[in-house]
Amino acid sequence: MKIHLIKKITIEDYCKNNPKARVVFNDWLVKLSKSDWNSPGDIKLTFSSADLLGKSSQRVVFDIGSNNYRIICKYLFGQNLAHLFIYWIGTHAEYDKLNKAGNQYTINLF
Repeated sequence: MKIHLIKKITIEDYCKNNPKARVVFNDWLVKLSKSDWNSPGDIKLTFSSADLLGKSSQRVVFDIGSNNYRIICKYLFGQNLAHLFIYWIGTHAEYDKLNKAGNQYTINLF
């Protein structure tokens, strides 16, 4: 199934405020646009460094730009599309703080 990214503008806004991130996020978006997912395992086949979070969260953490940035998303598989909702974007250091507090399962900034 093709991936429906909700909301791509979140990435665009992040890159406006963090211009150094633009190239690596664009690369990630191109790879995502060519993806075909039917299960969470397919996410790992496309992005081997992605971490599927537990606790039935249906969340995934993507490592972007040689692990300089992270995106937390929720995934839902529908009949014809895989939906990917962006919940958080930040640097690896910011993610480490979020993770240490256990908030990677609950955060929803977008």
